[in-house]
Amino acid sequence: MDALERVVKPKTKRAKRFLEKREPKLKENTKNAMLIKGGNANLTVTEVLKDIYAVKKPFAVLYKKKNITRPFEDQTSLEFFSKKSDCSLFLFGSHNKKRPNNLIIGRMFDYRVLDMIELGIEKFVSLKDVKNSKCPEGTKPMLIFAGDVFDVNEEYRRLKSLLIDFFRGPTVPSIRLAGLEYVLHFTAADGKIYMRSYKVLLKKSGCKIPRIELEEMGPSLDLVMRRTHLASDDLYKLSLKQPKALKPKKKKNISHDVFGTTYGRIHMQKQDLSKLQTRKMKGLRKRPAGKSAEDGGVSPKKSKSA
Repeated sequence: MDALERVVKPKTKRAKRFLEKREPKLKENTKNAMLIKGGNANLTVTEVLKDIYAVKKPFAVLYKKKNITRPFEDQTSLEFFSKKSDCSLFLFGSHNKKRPNNLIIGRMFDYRVLDMIELGIEKFVSLKDVKNSKCPEGTKPMLIFAGDVFDVNEEYRRLKSLLIDFFRGPTVPSIRLAGLEYVLHFTAADGKIYMRSYKVLLKKSGCKIPRIELEEMGPSLDLVMRRTHLASDDLYKLSLKQPKALKPKKKKNISHDVFGTTYGRIHMQKQDLSKLQTRKMKGLRKRPAGKSAEDGGVSPKKSKSA
């Protein structure tokens, strides 16, 4: 019974709808995040979790009670909460003498911990400390990453992928200019990660395109990377696997170059060039075969009669 999962059959229509929502889908839902306080979380960690929850709403669950667990040593509690709340992302906050103001950000695959990274908070400015106007709840942010280390170092590359998963929000078919009003900026420099939040202000510019200004609105975090728990290459590759139904079908006789130009090949039947219509000229007129043979192929000019 340990190896085989128990098959749950719904007894009511409500339970049936609930289980259908949890079933695997071709296009997955927007990822939800759970924010959990450790057993010894201090005020700074609690405020950080509240502000991240405000940024993530409505795709987040905030657990207000303290949970005594250590994710790097025992992950069963996280996996239990993940299955209970149907969350594939988590942020765990704790504080102790060895690792003060500690955050662990991670994600799940099939309700098992895929990878997680431990970050230390060195400086924090909350939403309420910045007195500027805020963006509405549920605003989809624009994510900007600055620093070569995000593309060079494997741990930072995985952190970038994790942050994109955590803050990207819902997938939308189209956007409007006025909807681009929230920026999350991550900078990696001098061994630290700087997270800044800005509100985009569209000012008059005297032409059709508005002038853009950024106004800091919080939260603001200075982070340092601590421990990491990264998935193996095989497991990470398995988590990125897409179903066959979502893969685009290859179109025949169509190719693309490095600049994105599309080239197509057309197959046609063999053409009879003797029937090809050309420009009408006296020299190109067809003559009877017999007449041209008698004249030796040359037609003498007619002499003008006096």
